[in-house]
Amino acid sequence: MSARTGTAPATPPPADTATVTTTATGTAASAHGPGNDGGPVGRRRTVRHHVPLHHVPLHRVLRDRVLRRASPRAAARRVPRGTRGRRGRLVAGTAAALAALMVLGPWLPNGPFNLASLWQTVLPWSGLGIALLLLLAALRRSTLAAVAVLAPALVWTVLFAPALVDKRTGGGDLTVVSHNVNEDNPDPRRTARALAGSGADVVAVEELAPRAQETYRRELAAGYPHSQVHGGIALWSKYPLQDVAPVEIMPWTRAVRATVLTPKGPVALYTAHLASVRVRPDAGFTTAQRNEAAAKLAAAVQSEPLGRIIVLGDLNGSFDDSALGTLTGPLRSAQQEAGAGFGFTWPAALPVVRIDQILLKGITPRSAWTLPDTGSDHLPVAASLRL
Repeated sequence: MSARTGTAPATPPPADTATVTTTATGTAASAHGPGNDGGPVGRRRTVRHHVPLHHVPLHRVLRDRVLRRASPRAAARRVPRGTRGRRGRLVAGTAAALAALMVLGPWLPNGPFNLASLWQTVLPWSGLGIALLLLLAALRRSTLAAVAVLAPALVWTVLFAPALVDKRTGGGDLTVVSHNVNEDNPDPRRTARALAGSGADVVAVEELAPRAQETYRRELAAGYPHSQVHGGIALWSKYPLQDVAPVEIMPWTRAVRATVLTPKGPVALYTAHLASVRVRPDAGFTTAQRNEAAAKLAAAVQSEPLGRIIVLGDLNGSFDDSALGTLTGPLRSAQQEAGAGFGFTWPAALPVVRIDQILLKGITPRSAWTLPDTGSDHLPVAASLRL
């Protein structure tokens, strides 16, 4: 007997029986006394009997089965006809749209909010969207959605799987390092020592604060006898530097050109720090000043008489940002051709984008990598080059 209801616990009926439901009306005294008329209160009881199938008329068996299927609980368990094919349409449509955006990414026009540049900058992270869509497809138990998610997954693999392969090799003639050292760096000595120990032949520094210049000179002097400082841009080199001069890309010095006299001959070196960008709700991806500075730098690089060119620094944009195409188009990315992984550089605590670049013309990259955190808000970038 059940302690709560006072009835025997339910047991499954034998396989050769049917359940027949009957309703009986009887009289019983209310637990709280007689009814309004002083008489007993009538009660209706539903009784289910399990009787052999051959004792039950067929119409009653069918009726009971129909009633059970029409119950709210049974209806909640049943999926309406045609719903299974529709349940994954939203996920499938989103997956198709994501795949299209990934394929068309390089050709998307920049509107008033420069959303195309923003999309091209964060495109590697579209893999997170693909994982989310795959999870939703599994939760919806939709074959349509699962198959549709394969489209953006395939596009992502084609676009970014090569970046995950380690392409670093030896045989370089020149090693360069570029680092935005952060004007507000609280420990410039730590950063300078990290650069001095990098083993690079040429060190390019951006956002060098005037108060920190002497610290960098002192820490780097022993290994780098040749140096030049112009505003926030500075160079330290093991090899002689010639024709060092600012490149006018902004009202103040944000780019410097120099000739590095390497044992394999002269190399033109451009160090730049393009204008900063922001993401604002009222203006979108603010890249106008950066794009203007990039166009001026591109013009200087295109008119460079030397055949071997290195452009490095904080470009505040990814190599795939089409708005920087006038600068990056004729150049090769050391990280893409000779790196391992995406080489994200900013922010240093948890890098999510690569905005610090080493770009080349007439030079073959052999290896590219990022250095450990130095105390700046950017990670340094390095490359070994064959001249």
